[in-house]
Amino acid sequence: MPAVRTVLVLNGPNLNRLGKRQPEIYGSTTLADIENSVTELGAGLGLEVICRQSNHEGELIEWVHEAADNGWAVVINPGGFTHTSVALRDALAEVADGPGFVEVHISNVHAREPFRQHSYLSPIARGVIAGLGVVGYEYALRFFAP
Repeated sequence: MPAVRTVLVLNGPNLNRLGKRQPEIYGSTTLADIENSVTELGAGLGLEVICRQSNHEGELIEWVHEAADNGWAVVINPGGFTHTSVALRDALAEVADGPGFVEVHISNVHAREPFRQHSYLSPIARGVIAGLGVVGYEYALRFFAP
């Protein structure tokens, strides 16, 4: 796998509510905290990290296209789109054929409701990190370090 210089960290719906929404499941860390942490870690690993979040499927897809066009790797927490979005999966398939992507979930989706146990993205991801809390983002980023 060639050295990756840029990693796009994408967060899907409701992740802008981290620290407020269901802290008993997702903890008290905010999305801004995660973005600061991965940006700092990336700099130390020689990576440029670009962080984005959207509650809109189409916007996430456009950003995945941007990553594919630029040869960027992707770390993605797709939120609820994990279980519903064939369109996001199809966009990520292009990245999967290039530098690849890692799917991240803060909670252990396999220990939750049955509908959360299916991912349209996992079969084409380089890896899946679930249930390790926000540190999962850091592990995913380290995977792409040169």
